[in-house]
Amino acid sequence: MTGHDRRAILKAMTSAFATLVAGGIAVSLVTAAEATAAESWPVQTLLAFADTLIPGARRFPGDVVVAGAVTGPGAVQAGVIDILTSPQLPLAPLLPSIAALLDARAVAYAAARLIWLPPLRPPFVGLSFSHRTALVGGLFGPDDVDWALWQVLSLLVGLAFDTAGQYDTGQAVTQKHPGLVWLGFPEPGLDGLWRFTDFSYGRPLAALHPDTTASGSPA
Repeated sequence: MTGHDRRAILKAMTSAFATLVAGGIAVSLVTAAEATAAESWPVQTLLAFADTLIPGARRFPGDVVVAGAVTGPGAVQAGVIDILTSPQLPLAPLLPSIAALLDARAVAYAAARLIWLPPLRPPFVGLSFSHRTALVGGLFGPDDVDWALWQVLSLLVGLAFDTAGQYDTGQAVTQKHPGLVWLGFPEPGLDGLWRFTDFSYGRPLAALHPDTTASGSPA
């Protein structure tokens, strides 16, 4: 991968992250069965990467993409693929290159350790969870030429689980988004708004300005 390719991918990923932080994107929630029905090799590789960062239980018996390292939900169940493949973000055309880079790292990792990789799976998916973890941990070192790419990708993975940033928040809460449920994200009031009676510092920081609009914005 050339330096130009790396810059293009990083720019697109950073744009996707900024879009999600700014307001999220609205897409439909899908079941695991629907999501796995047409998983290409690049998608499998990226899902396995996400599952390495935020592990979850296997989606079905014999699942090899999700390693099943824990019993609760992880990034895959939380809809990380909806962030990466959303038509509203510029990432989709770049996913094969990102996945190919990760698979190339997996091949090099396996070769150096004489690990046999199943020929009918993406190389990264062919690694055990412990080896996936060791490989991914090394990607974030300051000497890795692609460390910035992996950092942004990991931020997107975190947004999928911790904030349901790829969905409308009200919809995600109503449909029991696995990450929000696991983290105990509170339900909104009857009017669909969130209000918190306890202030972070134990007291309000300032009185509400009289010209504040009903939406909470300054006039």
